[in-house]
Amino acid sequence: MQLMHDVAALRRVVRDWQHSGQRVALVPTMGNLHDGHLSLVESAAVQAERVVVSVFVNPLQFGEGEDFDAYPRTLEDDCRRLDGRGADLVFAPGVDAMYPGGTGAATRVEPPAALVDTLCGRSRPGHFTGVATVVAKLFNLVGPDIAVFGRKDFQQLQVIRRMALDLNFPVQVHGCPIVREADGLAMSSRNAYLEPDERRRAPALYRALGVLVNAVRQGGRDVAALESRARAELEGAGLEPDYVSLRRPEDLAPPRGGERQLVVLGAARLGRTRLIDNIEFELTDGGSW
Repeated sequence: MQLMHDVAALRRVVRDWQHSGQRVALVPTMGNLHDGHLSLVESAAVQAERVVVSVFVNPLQFGEGEDFDAYPRTLEDDCRRLDGRGADLVFAPGVDAMYPGGTGAATRVEPPAALVDTLCGRSRPGHFTGVATVVAKLFNLVGPDIAVFGRKDFQQLQVIRRMALDLNFPVQVHGCPIVREADGLAMSSRNAYLEPDERRRAPALYRALGVLVNAVRQGGRDVAALESRARAELEGAGLEPDYVSLRRPEDLAPPRGGERQLVVLGAARLGRTRLIDNIEFELTDGGSW
């Protein structure tokens, strides 16, 4: 496994791989890797002959007062975890390499408002512009055939899929299932911020989403009441809910009638940690929304 910081060297290696007929998969990360990230790498290795894992804490996707400076930088440990898991190359650029003209005046990729002015985008303005911009740059730098993302960041996944479509990137965007702890908590680098008592309460988000899913499957259609009940459950567990919302997966719009595929998404703050989660589900036995 190679570790590279230089863009030109990265491009030479990837070009040689592709000229020899090997497919290349990219797994973009911000580092501080956990088993969820490693599952993405393993999935990428099944789909392509070569796997590039990027490790870059992107300043453009952090808002004022967020944890950019505190976000863990653990490159040496990340490389140890990746070794032998299917990664061929770790690309860990500096900010100057990713934003040669500086971040202040950098060209930005603006996703459609309908996808980003909702859910996490309401409380994190500009976040998805930063995500779309850095992923577009990574697509340009690496030139992958496949890009692999986790489904925990469901809104992010839909933003990236739309960006790849709209900007004609020849990249297949693949979403992998959420990897959870034994108690249901979705794995996240930011879970390390949780204090022991907070960690015990954190799975309440997943449980509240599951209760809402079961209610919909049993015929519940009063969305406002179901979402309100879920938020109350979170508050009762000591979490501060940001949102709980039932949506259509493809465009994140509220269900309008006739849908069988749905997703419930939620975000809540617990101490200094912001938790997000979602459950995708299908209405079965001939049922629809």
